[in-house]
Amino acid sequence: MQATPMAQPTAPAAAEAPSLMISAVELTRRYGRGDAAVCALAGVSLEIDRGELIAVMGPSGSGKSTLMHVLAGLDRPTSGQVHLDGRDIGRLSDNALTRFRRTHVGFVFQSFNLLPMLSAEQNVRLPLRIAGRSADRAWTEELIRTVGLSERRRHRPAEMSGGQQQRVAIARALVARPSVVFADEPTGNLDSRTGRDILDLLRGATERFGQTTVMVTHDARAATIADRILFLADGRITATLGPSSRTEILRTLEEVTR
Repeated sequence: MQATPMAQPTAPAAAEAPSLMISAVELTRRYGRGDAAVCALAGVSLEIDRGELIAVMGPSGSGKSTLMHVLAGLDRPTSGQVHLDGRDIGRLSDNALTRFRRTHVGFVFQSFNLLPMLSAEQNVRLPLRIAGRSADRAWTEELIRTVGLSERRRHRPAEMSGGQQQRVAIARALVARPSVVFADEPTGNLDSRTGRDILDLLRGATERFGQTTVMVTHDARAATIADRILFLADGRITATLGPSSRTEILRTLEEVTR
């Protein structure tokens, strides 16, 4: 099932808000103590603009997932600061941080994380329900149509293919109009053709809705849709590329893993 073209953005123009969406300064994250301590992040600093799609790559254990969790407020750094949409999220209490994530952060997981007892449409609306917000019916309808699920809206996850479930997950991540969407290996469980469709949806959300997206991936093909690619090794950003071909990405990935 092909996704329909995305509509023009209804979000405020970039000129009406600061261009910087995420700013991280000297992030470290250590687990454990003493000789058994593991340093997952070792002084990471970065800036991500509003409406930018970033891919984060690196070998297993390089700190990719830890960085995403810290930037999203799912984990707190051992030291350093994260500003997300103008807020220093490190200064928020746990309850305030949870409320902030509900409004400002969307997630797309490799394992989809859909509730099996809910229909596709109910799963899409779930973040609004949890936050106690009324659904914008027109916006929800647009999302369901955009991701190509109009005919599957009443189906439960067990009645849908992996690609269809991931489409639901993307619509769910966008439904609250978050400041930034974090996508963790969004094509990892999909075949190549379905993966391309999902990447088109993520790229389209960036171009049409001005959606800021941070995607963690090991797939060089997926990284080709990014505006920038950050390469991590041993908890540090060791290389950065602009829009690049699969060959260029694989070459750089090989260099940083030596």
